[in-house]
Amino acid sequence: MTAPLHSPVAEARKLKYMMPGAVAEVLARDPRLIIPVGTCEQHGPHLPLGTATIIAERLSDDLSATYGVLLAPTVEYGVNVDTAREAPGNSCVRRKTLHRFLNDLLASWEAGGVKEFILITANDHDANQDALSTVITREARVRVVDLYAIPLDDLLEGQAEHMHGDEADTSLMLHLAPELVRMEWAQDSMVSRETLRRYRRGHLRVPRESAGSIGRPTLATAAKGRAMYERIRQRVSERIFLTPALDA
Repeated sequence: MTAPLHSPVAEARKLKYMMPGAVAEVLARDPRLIIPVGTCEQHGPHLPLGTATIIAERLSDDLSATYGVLLAPTVEYGVNVDTAREAPGNSCVRRKTLHRFLNDLLASWEAGGVKEFILITANDHDANQDALSTVITREARVRVVDLYAIPLDDLLEGQAEHMHGDEADTSLMLHLAPELVRMEWAQDSMVSRETLRRYRRGHLRVPRESAGSIGRPTLATAAKGRAMYERIRQRVSERIFLTPALDA
């Protein structure tokens, strides 16, 4: 089944704007809850600190509107990789902190009738992923959606995979929020695949000689971002939202 790319009429079912009775009615039909999990961290001088958050939120909004699934307030902070250069505004929590925070939140929502949690993130740092993937519930199912686990290599011109503040991040932001991107400040800084893996595991800091971004953001375009976003949305729709919801 093919997922619609747009929902022209419906709006996201944002939990924080709803009355308890309305929430109960939605959960009776579909007991799932989407939770965007972001970061507040530098992505190079050309992108805002909330880049990963903005991408995860936009996808979550669209999916909630299209499929009528409840949408939780965004978790704005995640586990970041250290930078060798000072990055004003960076804020980070430890893996254990994020894990415990999510455990507490999900326990509350599960007690209120949620039977499936869909955590959506655009931060592929290993420690961040571990915090999300090890969340514990009593009975509810937890599904973690890492947007950059979806292959995008054929849509990239100067990279083989997602890096950080790179061609992928920048292209998506040019499509989703172009007013927040300063392309004239973008700087390329490539690393080897092994160095990138060590960076994601938290064994290395973002290099001092880079501007904070890793990859080739100067090759980013809004057209690439649109193609990436539509692929991500389609794949997440097919694998998560077009499967039958758990019984209420």
